[in-house]
Amino acid sequence: MIENIWTEKYRPAKLSEVINQKHVVERVKSFVKEKNIPHLLFAGPAGTGKTTVALALSREIYGESWRQNVLELNASDERGIDVIRNKVKDFARTKTFGQVSFRTIILDEADALTQDAQQALRRTMETFAGNARFILICNWSSKIIEPIQSRCAVFRFKTLAEADIKKFVERLTVGEKLKITNDATDALIELSEGDLRKIANLLQASATLKEKITADVVYDVASRAKPNDVREMMEYALKGKFLEARKKLQELLLQQGLSGSDIIFEIHKQIFKLDGMPEETKVQLIEKCGEYEFRLSEGSNELIQLTALLAQFLLYGKKK
Repeated sequence: MIENIWTEKYRPAKLSEVINQKHVVERVKSFVKEKNIPHLLFAGPAGTGKTTVALALSREIYGESWRQNVLELNASDERGIDVIRNKVKDFARTKTFGQVSFRTIILDEADALTQDAQQALRRTMETFAGNARFILICNWSSKIIEPIQSRCAVFRFKTLAEADIKKFVERLTVGEKLKITNDATDALIELSEGDLRKIANLLQASATLKEKITADVVYDVASRAKPNDVREMMEYALKGKFLEARKKLQELLLQQGLSGSDIIFEIHKQIFKLDGMPEETKVQLIEKCGEYEFRLSEGSNELIQLTALLAQFLLYGKKK
């Protein structure tokens, strides 16, 4: 069994090592040059490097003493007003170590802070602006109150491009001496949706199951429907082979242990890839996916509802 591959040795220590977020890194580097930063707000999807950039920025500003000058909190665990009043204020009012005139407080998952905590944080940011800088990290900037946003320089992170994800996968597989096929890399890209943490976790789990990582192994670890299986089931239904489609559905639900929502999610993605189908028909099928997904969320039987969805595919296939 390999060691945990989501470790410090694979996380960029410098801003120059951060991939894909050039529009953020170039602006942040100017702060490092001046040895001064404003309050910052990093917003964007999970696993795109927000926390990494914050830590790399801190390392480059403070050097060896960065741990003494940086307080890192996860607001999803500590999100009440008492944390802002006590822990954050106590850290903000103390003097720095080294030549830099301010300390840095990194608040991860800041969109999980309660309204009262955000109001208290707003006042704290004003009071200790001369002695402390805040880096707020969140997935949804709309959940941060406007007075805090107006006090921060806002940076929006993008999901990673396919080429950058492949570079990251190669770095992990070479570093951990893993054997991986090209289709497994494609599966990781498909399942990760631009989240590097998810890729690292999937690789870690896959490596514990098989010596050679293939696409099938990755999908099994992720407990997600294989695109080929779902596409085959859909094509059976569209061609009028309803019993074969239902048999494939039972295999996905019972033998592979997939949830109905995961199957509908993959059906939705595969609809766009169906060749020769009119756009109007695709729109109608997508609408049906939404309807049956809602039924599942309300607690309906998965086998019955998904069989009914396949029946809709059969009807549209006959119309064609």
